[in-house]
Amino acid sequence: MSSTTKEIMHDEEKRAAELLLDANKDTSSDDSRDAESPLPTPVTANAPKPSKPKLSAAMIIPIWIVLSSAVILYNNHVYNTLMFKYPVFLVTFHLAFAAVGTRVLQRTTHLLDAAKDIHMSKDMFMKSILPIGVLFSGSLVLSNTAYLYLSVAYIQMLKAFTPVAILLISWSFRLQEPNKKLAIIVVMISTGVALTSQGEMHFNLFGFLTQAAAVAFESSRLVMIQILLHNLKMDPLVSLHYYAPVCAVITGLVIPFTEGLAPFYALKDIGALVLISNAGVAFLLNVAAVFLVSAGSGLILTLAGVFKDILLITGSVIIFGASVTPTQVFGYSIALCGLVLFKTSGGK
Repeated sequence: MSSTTKEIMHDEEKRAAELLLDANKDTSSDDSRDAESPLPTPVTANAPKPSKPKLSAAMIIPIWIVLSSAVILYNNHVYNTLMFKYPVFLVTFHLAFAAVGTRVLQRTTHLLDAAKDIHMSKDMFMKSILPIGVLFSGSLVLSNTAYLYLSVAYIQMLKAFTPVAILLISWSFRLQEPNKKLAIIVVMISTGVALTSQGEMHFNLFGFLTQAAAVAFESSRLVMIQILLHNLKMDPLVSLHYYAPVCAVITGLVIPFTEGLAPFYALKDIGALVLISNAGVAFLLNVAAVFLVSAGSGLILTLAGVFKDILLITGSVIIFGASVTPTQVFGYSIALCGLVLFKTSGGK
């Protein structure tokens, strides 16, 4: 990923003037390489394919941090303050909203132009999209269910175990060979997460097992993507475009067996505005993720994620009154150090 981004010019006269200036200086650039003549290209000529707008890391990272934290805190508010304890229904609504939203963006913007380069066959759908969609659905439902039993702060600490789960799955299926560096990372993160669990004052076994299962599903999904879709370049929004409808159907089929008609009766208590705004914030997070992946280096994005988690834990303490013990702070610090090592080493 590039650490800088080119400024996008929308004024054709300025673009033509820049090309003329570059030609006079006998210099070449990505924008002027196709124009051999010093004369500006006529407006009636074929225009280059519009590219996605890009934002600097200083602009998009704070936006992503705010949206990412807002989604988690808003979901927790819906579950535990508004007492709408129906995570399967809420996840299904989010996915249905995203399925519609991505198709609207595809028709009105260039954010999903990459989807045109993907030829989705029935065989690819059945062997790749569907199984990954099942894992994605399980991860979303389980992780949302955990908020009914655990604090936001503790859940964020448990999520630090995800890299360890990815490594264990990769080692089990011989996708990656263990080495000393990765072993140290596994020990660091595992020790840190163990300390956070030991220091949790309101430990709930069912909630812990639910979040652990969510981590297992999410880790399996990420490994499956590396195996099945390694040749495809799908940004977060394009991925959502394909997975949202599939996952919405899967989770929707689960509702009758888990929550029944209860969430539909409870809708009047929270109102349409809360439901739509909650799904809207989650969808905006996926849009922000598209800009995030091209905004900075891997180290910058990793540190941004760590900073976001720290702010989120702090926010959950302030907003929801969650309790965090010194043992948890110490353990989570160890886990974060292991996480940074994992990300900066590229997982190798």
